[in-house]
Amino acid sequence: MTVADSPESSSRPLHSRAVSALAFAAAFVACLLAAGALAITLLGTHGNGAVVLDIAPPIAAHKPAAHHAAEDEIQAIPPGEPITKPVHAGSALLADPALVENTTQGPLPRIADDGRKPMTAYAAPAPNGKLRIAIVVSGLGLSARATEGALKGLPSAVTLGFLPYAADAGRWVAQARAKGHEVLLQVPMEPFDFPESDPGPHTLRTGQDEDANRQRLIWSLTRFTGYAGVTNLLGQRFLSDSDALAPALTYLARRGLYFYDNGAAAQSVTPAVAGQTGIAFARGSTMLDTIGTAPEIDRQLSALESEARQKGSAIGSAYLYPVSVARIAAWAKGLESRGFVLVPVSAIVSAPKQ
Repeated sequence: MTVADSPESSSRPLHSRAVSALAFAAAFVACLLAAGALAITLLGTHGNGAVVLDIAPPIAAHKPAAHHAAEDEIQAIPPGEPITKPVHAGSALLADPALVENTTQGPLPRIADDGRKPMTAYAAPAPNGKLRIAIVVSGLGLSARATEGALKGLPSAVTLGFLPYAADAGRWVAQARAKGHEVLLQVPMEPFDFPESDPGPHTLRTGQDEDANRQRLIWSLTRFTGYAGVTNLLGQRFLSDSDALAPALTYLARRGLYFYDNGAAAQSVTPAVAGQTGIAFARGSTMLDTIGTAPEIDRQLSALESEARQKGSAIGSAYLYPVSVARIAAWAKGLESRGFVLVPVSAIVSAPKQ
């Protein structure tokens, strides 16, 4: 016996008509109710003889006013525009005419006439604590999604390194400063396998004359404002050549900036050259995400804590990979309970020689 020949099949037409009738009746009642609700919405409720429209505003109108105010306060400085008055991103200083030399290429940092330096004026506040750890996350500015993820996910005490190549780098830096981050400018420097690994245009090179490298350095320095120091983008070969490195660090020192060596160059001579040139200096000891897995990043963060217990301070470097951002954010939540404080790099740099 097929399903069509089964006893249940003979009752289906009648059953279907009954269901259809019931569905039609229900639908008709629902339509009447919907029409009544629509009439009330459009005509309003009756009170004191007046008709009051009760139309809900669009969803977009419900955004908090504070959100718009915060966005309005964070204004990037247009590229190449002279700095003629102090510019703030929220409560953080983004540019000060006393700390800027306006050039045709853009604003160039300088030491103010009263002795103030960009490295202190643009430094983020540091909490008190005996065991200090700084984290530098670099690579911000080129990828909007990755940069936004880092700004949303990382604690404000994390120092952020921005590339000079993004056209809207100034806007991202302004947002970072408004969130409380200290900012570094990443300057492209020659790696050992150049040009196979190429940091990009305006790379500082070994074997070049001092003036050529200075002009390349100036190009990077004038891309945006608000950074307290400079760090290397690649640069293993450049950082291992004292003849090439010394003029660059001398120039940065005269501009009132500190230099952060991210520690990726095993043969780096920056500690010795920094001592000779008198620049404020710090060097990272741990690359947190050379192996970009959560367990390995957690292991490196634990090693960073051990170093801070032994030396009183330690600095780790990472890239803005989503896994790096997530692990750093999770690690930082319990840092104080373990006896550490998270500080910007400026709180750890060695004092410059006078």
